[in-house]
Amino acid sequence: MRSVMWAALIAAFLVMGGAPVVAGPFEDGRAAAKRGDYATALELLRPLAEQGHADAQLNLGVMYEYGLGVAQGYAEAVRWYREAAEQGSALAQYNLGLMYLNGLGVAQDYAAAIKWFRRSAEQGIARAQLNLGVMYEKGLGVAQDYAEAIRRYRKAAVQGDAIAQSNLGSMYEKGVGVTQDFAEAAKWYRKATEQGDAVAQYNLGSLYYHGQGVTQDHAKAMQWYLKAAEQGHAIAQYNLGIMFGMGQGVTQDYIQAHKWLNIAASKGYKTAPKSREFLAKKMTPAQISEAQKLAREWVNAHQR
Repeated sequence: MRSVMWAALIAAFLVMGGAPVVAGPFEDGRAAAKRGDYATALELLRPLAEQGHADAQLNLGVMYEYGLGVAQGYAEAVRWYREAAEQGSALAQYNLGLMYLNGLGVAQDYAAAIKWFRRSAEQGIARAQLNLGVMYEKGLGVAQDYAEAIRRYRKAAVQGDAIAQSNLGSMYEKGVGVTQDFAEAAKWYRKATEQGDAVAQYNLGSLYYHGQGVTQDHAKAMQWYLKAAEQGHAIAQYNLGIMFGMGQGVTQDYIQAHKWLNIAASKGYKTAPKSREFLAKKMTPAQISEAQKLAREWVNAHQR
């Protein structure tokens, strides 16, 4: 199960908190920020923020949090998020919740994070619902409550949040807070995979591998593991190595098996080196050299 996505909604520069779009200093400030002219954005937004313009306050908070046109200052970011949040800005409420959650600019306070996430969620922010779900699942700032976690995940999942869909699938797969239901798990994983979620891709692959909630199909398991592996999912990479080595769902290929075990090992997956060593005993030096070359090329092409 993944934890909360902590990143603030930088989209504040692109989306206003609910006020109608009107030409003027705020729109000019947003436009400047969008093109990376943060000095002009700051010059236009700060006076508006000081006059109580909630969307300007929200954007000013983002600028201070990320050091855009100003020296990074979490306390100042919190100040402006709070100003906007108290006026009802749902995005500011969400970002303020994140600051309390991470202890940035304020003392870490899960209860305060819950408070602001709840206010944001009441206004329809799906990621706030997701974060509430994680906090109820893990008992952060509230009594652990799996049923409430599921309720929050479901609200965000229905709104299309891929991580919430994946987390809800995991709850059904494990039978946490609900009756275990692999078919329902597969349903939610599939929705998340449609948005490219790597964890859901891996989990759906595992359901196909074991035939849980779906007809067992190693070829489909390979397909989903590959999608997750291409996004850097280390366990999926390891599983690809094992399946190529055993010829499960694919023609047996020691070079591809060694390649993916190499990649998983480079990601720190602890079992990969031992499996790679075992596989290498069945390979020629030329095959090992080719596999290592392919692994290096993959890693170089996927460096971020």
